[in-house]
Amino acid sequence: MTKQREVRVLAGLHVEDRADKPAMLVGYAAVFDTETEIGGFFREKIKRGAFAAALPKSDVHALFNHDENVVLGRAKAGTLRLQEDEKGLRVEIDPPDTQDVRDLMVKMKRGDIDQMSFAFSMSGGVQKWDETVDPPLRTIEEVGELYDVSVVTRGAYPTTEVAVRSLEEHREAVRKEQNSHAAARRVRMKMDLGLKTRRA
Repeated sequence: MTKQREVRVLAGLHVEDRADKPAMLVGYAAVFDTETEIGGFFREKIKRGAFAAALPKSDVHALFNHDENVVLGRAKAGTLRLQEDEKGLRVEIDPPDTQDVRDLMVKMKRGDIDQMSFAFSMSGGVQKWDETVDPPLRTIEEVGELYDVSVVTRGAYPTTEVAVRSLEEHREAVRKEQNSHAAARRVRMKMDLGLKTRRA
């Protein structure tokens, strides 16, 4: 599988004021076992534990609108904390005290911005597809790599093309497997026919 970057969006991000400490951004980048429609092409759900393997090996950054020039926190620095709980992938960000971040916090407190997303790759991950339903259902059992979590102004799917490619790659893999099984059946049939001919 090619290493394709995918993005998912979820609402519910908020500013958590703390009496003795600077405000913190809190929310969920993903919710487990909840079906989401992806661009009208397929539905998707994320299983509990899907991030367990990716989190220890990924130095995840918290960004604004997936812009690597606007860093809000970083796992390695301890200013971004990611944890799986019963609900999903919980995110806590200690943002820097800069003017652009202060402006962002004002917009969040007003309710103008309340969404976050995460960017990931399924390369090396585990997924299952169910095409007996329409649209097909993709279940992510293990994320391959987690790139970033991001506060976003709009809940769009900028990488719908990549999502479609994921479905096409799955279907191509199924076709190859079916062709391989069919070829193996033909070889077995020829061998069986050869044995019967020799015995006759």
